[in-house]
Amino acid sequence: MAAAATTAFVLLGNSGGPTAPRALTSDEVNRLAITRFLNYQAGGRAVTITVPNAAGGLVVTGSIDYRTHTGYGVVHGIGRDTSSDGLIQWTATTVLVHPMTDPPAAAPASPPASGWYSRPLRTSGMTLDSSLAIALRLGSDRPDNAALLPQSGAAWVGQDQVHGRRTDIMNGPDADTKASTSGTVRYWIGSDGTMYRVQASIASASQPVVFDFDTQTYVPVQPVPGVTPAP
Repeated sequence: MAAAATTAFVLLGNSGGPTAPRALTSDEVNRLAITRFLNYQAGGRAVTITVPNAAGGLVVTGSIDYRTHTGYGVVHGIGRDTSSDGLIQWTATTVLVHPMTDPPAAAPASPPASGWYSRPLRTSGMTLDSSLAIALRLGSDRPDNAALLPQSGAAWVGQDQVHGRRTDIMNGPDADTKASTSGTVRYWIGSDGTMYRVQASIASASQPVVFDFDTQTYVPVQPVPGVTPAP
């Protein structure tokens, strides 16, 4: 996966009602340890990714299949940035784009058969691609090591309501759980370990990228007809 995107994370500033960090309780550690695994276990999650940039930003609304590590959705520009509007499907190495001047609110369940362009997913210097890579890494086929999380600097920083759900806000390690970047991603986690929001800062963006889950109904990801993106 994009190593540059991983190492570009920095500790976030105040957001969502954080307080002075404290050590995680055993229950909080366990919930943080399983939150990415629950995404994988669910098969996939609906997600809205808000990507900031100087021209206004982008919003990707769609779904991620955490078994195949494939994302699919629609991109809408915010403010002056509409150059990336259209449909998008991505893996850890490949981005497929289908430009549209007037994209729908939600991507069609079955991707169009033509009009797609393929390019490699850039591992650094492009905020959208870094965000797409991070989104895929928010699912894992096994729980993280709960015994190592406190040693890596994970901490509880507050509570918040996300889409009507009460969550604990925790600073945790990056999506690859490397101790060298602990505390660089902020998770909003429910009482059962479900991930509802994630914020991460990327070197190429002045504001954090926000990943909101369950913002719409999950639609299983279907591959673009005739195209098999590299995994």
